[in-house]
Amino acid sequence: MKIYTRTGDSGTTGLIGGARIAKNSLRMTAIGDVDELNAAIGMARSHGAGSLDAELATIQNWLFDLGAELASPTEHARQYKAISEAQTARLEESIDRQTEALEPLREFILPGGSSLGAALHLARCICRRAERSILELNAHEPLDRDSLVFVNRLSDWLFVAARTANRLDGVMDVKWQRIGD
Repeated sequence: MKIYTRTGDSGTTGLIGGARIAKNSLRMTAIGDVDELNAAIGMARSHGAGSLDAELATIQNWLFDLGAELASPTEHARQYKAISEAQTARLEESIDRQTEALEPLREFILPGGSSLGAALHLARCICRRAERSILELNAHEPLDRDSLVFVNRLSDWLFVAARTANRLDGVMDVKWQRIGD
């Protein structure tokens, strides 16, 4: 199988079901942002994710599913549906479990800390951008609510996972300090 098809040379790409859309469409922007988030998580894992690695691997697979779901227009007979309340529930359970082991959050923290913690904070920021792109697409072409909830909860999970990574590496979260003139 060749990696290049030449079908996108005109600035369009194919969706599940065969429809072609512009590569700079709202749908492709959302898909691209989800793909970038998946790559950022892969980069974070390369720092050595330890006890978070299995969950991060699962999340990467879910993000691939989310991308496929976004590439599958809801009106198509072969519409791909992969994200459900189950993924969000698993994220929430993990957030609760991780939070129990963390110091209570009493002040704002800055992205940073250990290499893994900083990488997960970056992934969280990319997740927020993906969420905005998905919401923009949803405003024009309604999407399944489960996907919207999932990506919102995922950014929360990434925040808590960044704090967990810092704790496991023995690195303090970076606390925000107001610095005057």
